Amino acid sequence: MWKYTVRVTGMMCGMCESHVNDAVRRAFPVKKVTSSRSKKETTVIAETELDEAALREAIQATGYDAGEIRKEPWGKKGLFGR
Repeated sequence: MWKYTVRVTGMMCGMCESHVNDAVRRAFPVKKVTSSRSKKETTVIAETELDEAALREAIQATGYDAGEIRKEPWGKKGLFGR
């Protein structure tokens, strides 16, 4: 699994966060997507690697600016840190 953290500017309210989340869900088969206007970022959890250019385009199509994308392996933390 992979975790992508995208720098997103222009989100001002909860509806803005929802628009970005919905756009990502429509564009990719993701496990989870959350956006935070206060942190100015969107976090995406996916089982497979995503096309970063397409991810940026999906967010920008909603009218928000997508900047830096950080990608890292992601594993769900279980009982006793496993």
